[in-house]
Amino acid sequence: MEIEQVGISSSFHSGDKIIEIGQYIKGMPLLLSGAIKILREDDNGDELLLYYLEPGDTCSMTMACCFGDTKSEIRAIAETDVELIMIPVRKMEEWISKYRSWRNFVFESYHNRLNELLLTVDGIAFKNLDQRLVDYLKKKAEITKDRNVKNTHQEIAYDLHTSRVVISRLLKKLEGLGKIELHRNHISIIDL
Repeated sequence: MEIEQVGISSSFHSGDKIIEIGQYIKGMPLLLSGAIKILREDDNGDELLLYYLEPGDTCSMTMACCFGDTKSEIRAIAETDVELIMIPVRKMEEWISKYRSWRNFVFESYHNRLNELLLTVDGIAFKNLDQRLVDYLKKKAEITKDRNVKNTHQEIAYDLHTSRVVISRLLKKLEGLGKIELHRNHISIIDL
């Protein structure tokens, strides 16, 4: 299989930076296992979670950088331990014209990531922070396959682009409603 012949296998541990803002991207990642969070940074250095990548996914932002030979505008961080294969740009371009299945995969990936970006924008524009926090906790549990979310209140605040104090208050409210339990090093999801 050509992917195995030309692809570069890489492993990352949870918390590792895979792609940094301002970096030139020389290949497209195909995620084999684990989960990656894709973040955008504003002028003040505050981050906003755009979407997660799961096994079988690739990043449309990365593809756009590869095809345009531009610097990355996103940061990719391993949410869990990750195994991926990087496909060189020259092969990406060649395969788009050579293989219909590859072209369909690339366009479907663009479509899926665009829909996730629209959901993120909708969440910011139309949902209150309470609902965004609930959605975030549900997605974290789904991605990590663990009902114990092991993020600090500050990390959640960064991902949701708000303050730690606000997140702590909302988490306490959810705990009072019996939806979660707050522990020293994690948040247990009871009934979201």
